[in-house]
Formats: sequence, structure tokens, C-alpha cells
Amino acid sequence: MDSIFYHYTDFQALDGILHSAQLRVNNVLRMNDSAEMRHFMGRLSSAIVRQLAAEGETARARAVQTLFQEELEKEYSAFAACFSFRRDDAAQWERYGNQGRGVCIAFQGELLRRMAAGPLSLHTVFYEDDMTGHPMVDRFCGLVRGKASLSGEDRDIQLAMRDAWACSVAFKHPSFSSEDEVRLVVSPFGNEELDVRPCYHVTKERIKKYYPLDLRTMCRQAGASLEDLVAEIIIGPESTQSLAILQDYLAGNGLAVLAERVSLSGCPLRGMPK
Repeated sequence: MDSIFYHYTDFQALDGILHSAQLRVNNVLRMNDSAEMRHFMGRLSSAIVRQLAAEGETARARAVQTLFQEELEKEYSAFAACFSFRRDDAAQWERYGNQGRGVCIAFQGELLRRMAAGPLSLHTVFYEDDMTGHPMVDRFCGLVRGKASLSGEDRDIQLAMRDAWACSVAFKHPSFSSEDEVRLVVSPFGNEELDVRPCYHVTKERIKKYYPLDLRTMCRQAGASLEDLVAEIIIGPESTQSLAILQDYLAGNGLAVLAERVSLSGCPLRGMPK
């Protein structure tokens, strides 16, 4: 993995992340629907079955197929925050950075990885429709080879299924591969609970559910500070935001160190519709 994750957003979200020290993880159904999650699990099952069958493990292949069929009868949802490995990227500005009028916050990847514990996990988005090369294939195959019998009640199987569902949240169609995305996922797939009360944002059209992660607490538990977490702040190419005022805002919020890490986008993105 690269060392920096870039989060493209708007200035309201920037205020929430830096002033309130909260990172929202939103319902993944706003990003990729449950059909994509289930599609991932089905394709993963097929890849595992093919590999086991090729090894002559026909009985185990059938057992795995049955386990996944039972698993796909369940309904899951999850929440995630999205990042990209791409810095100052035109497509990211257009899609997620308020059409270039927003801001990009760069996070220290290694620190974010340390903060992703318990029900939180980091996943690089997988863009291939064929799951043959997915690491979960080898994990399941190695797991079932060592079992005399397979059962959905087996703890090792349950953990592997939980992690497979978490990976499904980080699955997207190959046409999105240029996004080069990584996701911080809250996985409601096991017994671990996220000790955060959900919040609701009401708009004119709908009510959105999200979980606010306390970044200061998470940083402290990882032996760091919010200032350690944020590597850079980039003002969007179409933004009218004054660099000096943003620096004053950061200093006024006790984040003077971050004021020195603000820059203007160098992306030649102009003429987007207002």
C-alpha cells in the first residue's frame, strides 16, 4: 500500500473532520448497492469452488458452495469512508470534491491502518470481476483443506465469511478502476460492535444514517494526534477559497501545524458547470 490516502470532499465535511475531529462513515448502499456485495460473494464462491475442484477436492468444493449459498440468504449492510491513492486527480475532484470546488485531505496511511481496529478495517478496492486472484480465495482454500468437515458454525469459517463480506464492501466494477480507492469499513458482520451511536442527517429528500468516528480518541489510542494524521490539505482547482483564510481557520482551531500544510491544487481543471 502507498503511504498517503486522499479524501476528496467539501468544506462542510472539512470542518467536521478538523474542527469537530469526526470522520463520518456513510451507508455503503450510497456507494455500491447490496447487489454488488452479493455479486462479489457469488463470484468469490465460484473461484474457490473452481480451485478446489481443480485440485480434486470435489466434496469440499460442494461443501463450500453450500456454505456460500446459505450465507447469501442473509442480509447485510455496512458503512465506509472512502479514500484514493491518487493525489490532486481530476476525476476525483469532479466526482467527490464538489466538482473541483471542494478540498482534499491527505491522511497518513500507516497511522490510519493502526487506527483501523476491532470492527474497523481498511480494504483496497478490488476491481476485477473474476475473483480468481483475490486473496480470500487462497484463504478459504487453505482453511477448508485442513477441516475434516465444514460447518457454518465453525469459528474459523465464520471469521472468514465475516472478512469476505467486509471485502465485498470494497468491490466495484472494473470501469471504476481509475479511482484507485481504499475504504475504511465498519463491518457489522461479526460479534464485534462499534461503540458509536449512529447519527442521522435530514435533507429535503431523505434521511441518511451515518456513524461519526472520534478521530482524536482514535489517534490517541494509536499513540498519535490529529495533526499527525493529516499530511496535507489541498484546495480544489475550482474553489474560491482563500488559502490565507483557510490557514487562519486552522490556526484558530488549534491546528496551526496544519496551516503550514495547505496548498492550492495544480490540477488544470477549468470550465466545469457551476
